[in-house]
Amino acid sequence: MLIHSRRSFGLSEDAFPFGLEQDSLANSLGAAIPNRSLMIVEGEVGEGKSLIGQRLAYGLVQNGTKVAYVTTELTTRGWLEQVDSIGYGMTSAIDDGRFLLMSSYGVLTEQVEEEVTLFDLLRNDGLKAADFIIIDRASQLLPEGVDPKHLLTEIRRFTSDGRTLMLAMDPHEVPEVIFREMKGAAEVVIGLMSLTQGGQLKRTLAVTRFLRASGPVQARIGWRVEPSMGFIVDITAVS
Repeated sequence: MLIHSRRSFGLSEDAFPFGLEQDSLANSLGAAIPNRSLMIVEGEVGEGKSLIGQRLAYGLVQNGTKVAYVTTELTTRGWLEQVDSIGYGMTSAIDDGRFLLMSSYGVLTEQVEEEVTLFDLLRNDGLKAADFIIIDRASQLLPEGVDPKHLLTEIRRFTSDGRTLMLAMDPHEVPEVIFREMKGAAEVVIGLMSLTQGGQLKRTLAVTRFLRASGPVQARIGWRVEPSMGFIVDITAVS
């Protein structure tokens, strides 16, 4: 697949396009994620935070952005096998330096014993070398008793150097006051919901905020994931 530059889409150099030919997500979700921004994707377990992160990571890399991804849920091998199964192979991007994958579980099964916090990741040189950083799920990495103002100061210091940070978070894992302040400071806030109707799982992506969008933003986007095809916008999922 061709790798496009931001200019080929007529987009600002201050935004990261993520569009793919096989789906229309970018057409409904602002066309590009603004640079120097905080993006929060919130949802409970099983709502699809990781799938959204994987779709964005793949689309960003295909459009010429250097991406770093941190997973707290899978080994690096397990993560790569998962994205391969939905058509988002990333091995070649790792080999040529366009994609960095880090896991709290290492390569196979052993979890790294040393406790790593979100602050540690924001100081990591590997992540700093990327343009777009995805941390899934960041709500597990907040130290107990963290000061929200200090947290936001560190995040803004991190993004001010020309990076965008996406945090996938479970709202039940974060104190309400901290989560509220983080969402209030974010340029992009997306909530994930799902329900079962007629034996079928219906997923919805709800956009709470999207500042500095480069294209149209649809408030609610129905979606599903198919093997080998990846993310598919599902117009039947939203009434």
